[in-house]
Amino acid sequence: RSDFHEAWYYRGNILGHLGRDEEAICSYDQALEIQPDFHEAWYYRGNILGHLGRYEDAIASYDQALKIKLDKHEAWYNRGIALYTLGCKEEALLSYDQVVKINPNKHEAWNNRGIVLNDLARYEEAITSYDQVLKIKPDYHQAWYNKACSYALKANIEKALEKLQQAINLNHNQCVQWAKADSDFDSIRQDKRFQALIK
Repeated sequence: RSDFHEAWYYRGNILGHLGRDEEAICSYDQALEIQPDFHEAWYYRGNILGHLGRYEDAIASYDQALKIKLDKHEAWYNRGIALYTLGCKEEALLSYDQVVKINPNKHEAWNNRGIVLNDLARYEEAITSYDQVLKIKPDYHQAWYNKACSYALKANIEKALEKLQQAINLNHNQCVQWAKADSDFDSIRQDKRFQALIK
């Protein structure tokens, strides 16, 4: 039967949900042997490999999916995560650029893009990326928090404190925990107002 590849694919999905990752990969491999241009199988195979910490293999799988379906923004997004985890920041940034070009409303991609830009010391661009997040999802505490980091790294203390206050208002416990340990705030750690915020 010509649609037999789909049975292997669905089997892979079920095994993946059950946490039987190696078996899931074997199932996707079977599906791809029958139907090599089955982009969904390449994509989910990449997800499982990423889950196993096999990031280079995951990226190779996403690349195969994107060869077949270039506008699959989820593959670009997860590829970006894998690249960033491997420390390939410029390449991760290019992946996130693709995501937001295809799906401008994916706030998580704008947020991750900002994190990469922050790491590359491109703070103004990072802030612009977080602004995009907040246009889509104004109560996304991660973006307020990350924006505070950008301003702290730029030594703009007033703005850093203001954005951190926003983040803490939205998710007190998580943002206070983060800020206590985050080296991005080292420049303002001794500021009385910062100390009051993280009490």
